[in-house]
Amino acid sequence: MMRSILGLVTAALTLAGCSSPRPRLAGDEPPPVAENIDIDQYLGTWFEIARADHGFERNCHGVSAYYERREDGMIRVINRCWKDGLDGELDVAEGRARIADRLSNARLKVSFFGPFFGDYWILDVAEDYSWAVVSEPQGRYLWILSREPQMDDATLQARLDFLHGLGFDTDGLIYPDQWESRDAAPTEGLPENAAD
Repeated sequence: MMRSILGLVTAALTLAGCSSPRPRLAGDEPPPVAENIDIDQYLGTWFEIARADHGFERNCHGVSAYYERREDGMIRVINRCWKDGLDGELDVAEGRARIADRLSNARLKVSFFGPFFGDYWILDVAEDYSWAVVSEPQGRYLWILSREPQMDDATLQARLDFLHGLGFDTDGLIYPDQWESRDAAPTEGLPENAAD
């Protein structure tokens, strides 16, 4: 069954008054984004280390996102998760993204549903693109991502401190089960060239 894990993400991101808790507490100003994202360095596989409680990812583990360029200039997006645990049923969603801000490349629009696009803002990224922090203008959605399925405690704490400084409440973040290493992570649902 190919029911989308994040297939509801675009609809959820575009709906005002969503029932998910809003992790960003400070003010109404949108969070600042990273100054200059190299999209080619951002492409590839990201593993979800932590997330706010989004209904469309309920009971998802081993979550990853894969990005690659498409011939039409957009970005192919493949999101995967295993429902109810790493030995659960694989759920795959494929969508597309476009850059919404060519000045920073940090503001993207992502769609899993036809013409409906939601915001995907890169708030911070490592110099070597080994981790990233992603949210959206209202701060309702939040992800800490890593190139590896595990993140060391010091790096994670630094990301949490960064988010606290932006006014995010990180106490309720979910830390899904993840694979022990990239080599242990299944490639099912990904294109053959995804082993980057």
